Amino acid sequence: MTVPSRGTSPGSAAEETEARDPAADPEEAVADEGSGGAVDGEGAPDAGHGEDGEVSKESKESKDADEAKEAEAADGGLSEAEAELAAQRELRAKIEQRKAERDEPIHSGGKLRGTAADLLAAVRAVESGEKPGPEFYDSPSPSAGGTPTANAPAPRRIAPAPEAPVRTGLPGPTPEPRAAAPETVAAVQAVLAQGGAPETLAPHVAQVLGESAADVLSEDPWQLLAVPGVRPEQADGFARALLGARCGPGDERRTSALVTWLLERAALQGHTALEASQVREGLAGHSVPGPDEAVQQAISDGLVLVFQDGPEETEDIDGEEAAAEAPVPVLLGLDRYAMAEESLADGLARLVRTGPDDAWEGSELARAAGAHGLVVHTGGEAARAEPVELAERARGLGLRTVVAVHGDNGRHRLGAQAAAVTVPDLLSGTAGPGRDAEGALALDLLVVLDAPQLDVETAAMLVESMPDGGRLVLSGDPGVLGSAGAGRVFADVLAARVCPQIASRTPDPGPIGELVSGIGIGELSQVEAPGKEVVIVPVRDAGEAVHRTVQLVADSVPRAIGVPPEQTQVITVGHGGSAGTRALNTALKQRLNPGPGRFGGFDAGDRVAYAPAPGRTLTGTVVSAAADGLHLDCEGSSVVVPKDQVESALRHGWALTAHQAAGMRWPAVVVVLPGDAAQGLSRPWVYTAFGRGERHLSVVHGVDQALTRAVTEIPGPERTTRLRTLLEGLLAPSN
Repeated sequence: MTVPSRGTSPGSAAEETEARDPAADPEEAVADEGSGGAVDGEGAPDAGHGEDGEVSKESKESKDADEAKEAEAADGGLSEAEAELAAQRELRAKIEQRKAERDEPIHSGGKLRGTAADLLAAVRAVESGEKPGPEFYDSPSPSAGGTPTANAPAPRRIAPAPEAPVRTGLPGPTPEPRAAAPETVAAVQAVLAQGGAPETLAPHVAQVLGESAADVLSEDPWQLLAVPGVRPEQADGFARALLGARCGPGDERRTSALVTWLLERAALQGHTALEASQVREGLAGHSVPGPDEAVQQAISDGLVLVFQDGPEETEDIDGEEAAAEAPVPVLLGLDRYAMAEESLADGLARLVRTGPDDAWEGSELARAAGAHGLVVHTGGEAARAEPVELAERARGLGLRTVVAVHGDNGRHRLGAQAAAVTVPDLLSGTAGPGRDAEGALALDLLVVLDAPQLDVETAAMLVESMPDGGRLVLSGDPGVLGSAGAGRVFADVLAARVCPQIASRTPDPGPIGELVSGIGIGELSQVEAPGKEVVIVPVRDAGEAVHRTVQLVADSVPRAIGVPPEQTQVITVGHGGSAGTRALNTALKQRLNPGPGRFGGFDAGDRVAYAPAPGRTLTGTVVSAAADGLHLDCEGSSVVVPKDQVESALRHGWALTAHQAAGMRWPAVVVVLPGDAAQGLSRPWVYTAFGRGERHLSVVHGVDQALTRAVTEIPGPERTTRLRTLLEGLLAPSN
């Protein structure tokens, strides 16, 4: 497992770069990719269903009932027909019970099985005092491949997949976060004012901490760190104002909040877990006097989970245990990401075990989809036609088929014939086939394009929603930037090699396709562009970069290429800096749509980027304002941004970051690389930014040799995740 690089300190120059986008600056997390637009934890998937890892309770009950039925029939108590009718009545009763369970609130951990259940049980044992925190910390998780302790549950063994597995607790649509009651907001405002914090934070605090937010904040001021965008030094100042001399750097409330904050911050950078040593270093960087004790206390309090995923110990020829070649690091993670990753691994394993279907024939991709329940397809923009063609063939066979994409931009690029839906709309039920009586999506084949943009929580909900016997094709370009949320689902599935991988041989056409293909293999070379498909515009400083960008969008590209300004997208490295999205959007608005910003800083006709949910960016145009909020036209769909979300979830959108632009394309793209952007460049960033243009790419170039170094030497920041290890463990050959 690759150890992630340590995050830069607050306020450093790196926070203005794409290397940590979409949440390089926590204050920008709300509007960047929507990471703060919804309450963390709202709508989290019902994780941890181990359908294939162990025999379900329902399956055991069904088996017991069958045996009882046979015994009773043998004794003459019931005829065979009567026994069958009794079994059918019992089955119908169980189905009704499962339907009722889906309508009931799910208690934390109530639906977990396997490793996730073991971990949660261990945490609860610590909380109840049955097992001390240090013992839990020092003992690797047996379910994760470590050495079991005397009191630890036995390692999970993979049971054969049942012919008709029974699945319960399927995730439904993610609920929208509810606005807090006015009286709750007012009470929070009073506490914030007492501590000298901005009262404008009150709605966010009330939404995150709930109805008792004011009391919670009064008792534990560091809970303010749970609000996206709040920094530790701000929470410290708030705590000092409220508590005075009663608080200090080693306050248990402070250290617990900092542990959670460090892991949430890591999730914004894509990690689902961090090495324990990194958490300790992060605590030391915030003046915590006893980092080791603070970490152990957080574990004892059940704030974090502990993992030690790695290969199981093997025995040598003399029967002695052989140690692994390298020590397996101890990881710490938040339960929401741990449960999602466990659930996703179990769901993918279930799909991998799906049997073949002889009705499939044709292309290599079609044959793979017919023989396997999970298939990975890789390729660039032109290769998207291959899984779309597969979906059309499946429909011709009478199969219920859905093509899902990352966003509306990708849906429109496919055209009406593909009948594609977005992943959020598919999960929410606003588009697609709906769900069957068991809560699974009513389909036989799901083709997901832009799969690298799937974060672990969304992927878990998607995979858990797949019906038994259904087939899933994950398609995407492995060279692009990963998801805005935590995880690297597509890359981990590729690395695990647990299913067929079909690599497209269809290259992206034209000079842009040639340039981007070279970048993908670490080469930056000149390409012939007789039609001015690729243009390099050298600049000396950031001021000139902004000037030339505005000139390109407003004059040069429309005149030379024929692409109007509203179809040209600017992409830059970060939000801050003299040529970041803020500066560029200000200059572009002044030139293309000047106005006083009548609607919360926006005017009719402004291009905007709206983040309605974590990891999802909608681009559109302001239409009007009304009492219910700001009305947008997003790719032909009408969207209303509530008034209380305009400031936090809406930005001007003439200029975006590459993370925001991932999964989308435009007729023309202008990529801006000012001199201070060099540290934010990597091969995936350049590959993603340069690949967003369909007909034209202009590069405003001010980073000298840093661009070449980024392409040839910097593969991009790694993410610490557990999915690959979990998949390899679940699908390892049985001994």
